[in-house]
Amino acid sequence: MELAKFVVKAGPHGRNWCPVHAEIQATLISEKNRLRLLSDNKMVDFQVANTGGETVKLIWMVEDLPAAGEKTYLLESDSQIAGDGGANGVKLSQESGDRIAVSLDGEYFTTYNYGNSVVRPYLYPVFAGASAGITRNWPMVTDAEDETDDHPHHKGIYTAQGEVNGVDNWGEADGSQIHTGFQKVFNGSVCGGFVEELDWVDSNGLPNMSETRAVTFFRKTTGLKLVDYVVHLHASHGRVVLGDTKEGGLLSIRVAPSMDVVSQNGGTITNAFGGIDEAETWGKRAPWCDYSGPVGGKWYGICMMDHPENPRHPTPWHVRNYGLMTANCFGFHDFTGNPENRHDLIIEAGSSMLWNYRILIHSGNADDSAVSNHYLNYAFPPTVEIIKE
Repeated sequence: MELAKFVVKAGPHGRNWCPVHAEIQATLISEKNRLRLLSDNKMVDFQVANTGGETVKLIWMVEDLPAAGEKTYLLESDSQIAGDGGANGVKLSQESGDRIAVSLDGEYFTTYNYGNSVVRPYLYPVFAGASAGITRNWPMVTDAEDETDDHPHHKGIYTAQGEVNGVDNWGEADGSQIHTGFQKVFNGSVCGGFVEELDWVDSNGLPNMSETRAVTFFRKTTGLKLVDYVVHLHASHGRVVLGDTKEGGLLSIRVAPSMDVVSQNGGTITNAFGGIDEAETWGKRAPWCDYSGPVGGKWYGICMMDHPENPRHPTPWHVRNYGLMTANCFGFHDFTGNPENRHDLIIEAGSSMLWNYRILIHSGNADDSAVSNHYLNYAFPPTVEIIKE
């Protein structure tokens, strides 16, 4: 029995492995729903997210849709269990030592490390392929071969900022981020993830702001992995001044040494405007920045995307040939070389500020994986029209 019909319209851009969603009445959802692509009678994996009201959010992936094209999906009553989160999906598993392991379609992807044993939480290791780690191993692994040993605070994929009410929460000698709990940890047939609460504190453990961090991992497809990463900062302990410094970035990564530009094989930094390597990308504003290079004999990359609704979009990038890449909208006086060009960002007491990012892990370089098209999926997604409900 047909319950609802959705028409996904590509608009002016072709779509490939693009997350979409539609809100429908919660009463339509049961354990006997299926989503069918009308054009080829194909069953499509989907899941249901509770919105906390009378509606729910239906989430699925559009695999391939040409520019100006459209596809029709039918939500029907059938025997498929919605959002079962089985082997074909995203699964998060709690491990000892305050860690959560993430697998995509049964293949290990990454681990989220948090708790009292870390200065600030981070994703490490992060795998582009079954044995291709794209994050630096040191200092988490001290005896790893062919590793650099600079900047011990550069751990995997992480969030940090060098001046929070004068507190350095970028290095590891002053401020830190304290995990206070998870709002939720969830699995799904399309995506899984967590919503975490943290306090940003000084060296005496006194908080100067709090954060809600939401990280969503999507099912993988050939050569591609998607992660949505949301940073929501709250001035819950009084006025917050985020200082103008290059030592920061609300989304940061330290790539594997074999990928960096200064390595023997030579990786590549690319931004959305065609800038190449540090000389053309450091301190430059761009909607996205990509770092790619060889790992285990193959070429892989990671792209970080800045959403158009983020404060100070497009963000400048603190990206280095030695392997650091961070979205930093706070470092203007450093980037311009003008000490008078300071742009501290202020969150007034009781207020909040939100940043949305998408991470694309891919094979090949930015051109090989059509990174710019995936950015358009994120910044200007296709529309979903509900025809019948």
